[in-house]
Amino acid sequence: MTTDLQDEEIIVQVVDKLTEKFPEAPITQVDTIVREEFSEISNRPVRDYLSVLTERAARLRVKTLVT
Repeated sequence: MTTDLQDEEIIVQVVDKLTEKFPEAPITQVDTIVREEFSEISNRPVRDYLSVLTERAARLRVKTLVT
């Protein structure tokens, strides 16, 4: 099972990836979006793909910020 520390690592990694991909997006907004998306899926029974699923959902939202 994933711990809170591992959860935070996932969030930080996704925020880093998205701020690198979308440098014009405010980091505070990216962080908020990632945390919201992570919290939506983190309570599901299968947690193996949290990073990928969080990044995918957050990327769509961040992309709308900068376009």
